[in-house]
Amino acid sequence: MTADLVRVDAVTHLRGTTAVLSEVSLALPPARLAVLAGRSGSGKSTLLHLVAGIMAPTRGEVTVDGKRATSVHDWARVALLPQRPALAPELTVAENAQLPARLRGRDPDPDLLTRLGLDALAGRPAHDTSLGEQQRTALARTLSLTPAVALLDEPTAHQDDDHVALVLATLTAAVAAGTLVLVATHDQRIIDLADALMPLRSGRLLTPEPTD
Repeated sequence: MTADLVRVDAVTHLRGTTAVLSEVSLALPPARLAVLAGRSGSGKSTLLHLVAGIMAPTRGEVTVDGKRATSVHDWARVALLPQRPALAPELTVAENAQLPARLRGRDPDPDLLTRLGLDALAGRPAHDTSLGEQQRTALARTLSLTPAVALLDEPTAHQDDDHVALVLATLTAAVAAGTLVLVATHDQRIIDLADALMPLRSGRLLTPEPTD
């Protein structure tokens, strides 16, 4: 594994003729909580999708562990939490959370649902839960294989204060387990925990700010 787990090198991404990201470069090692901060439309979600390999940059390169980011999705390597939970509505909370592990023939982490306050809902169909509960279920699914890189788009959305605390504790535990957690957020409570803060403004990355 390279010293920098994720590298973004001189990336520009165009939507039509509009630059969503302009000459963005960053390098992130494992076991960090790194935060992309900025207003809506600043390019945070686009950058997460580029690292996930869901989109390819117009110019520049994105690599994970020295390999170009690809749309061939390996949840044990790179896992993405989108802004919308995108659960299978007919599956239960537990089945949704454990799906990546089951597909790979691995035992799911039995503690994730408890850590995120979902254990009492484990047998409930996902469509019969609140948006906040669905978001936490999707977070459990994202972290279920202890990925090398977890890309989280507004993970505290739709949560009350008590559940935000559970989410923050879960992110801290993921970092302690060796995961690079890259978060796009407006939430100051996550920003305050960050090991590295990377402000985006109009698609440009301002000087990254270490928070140690």
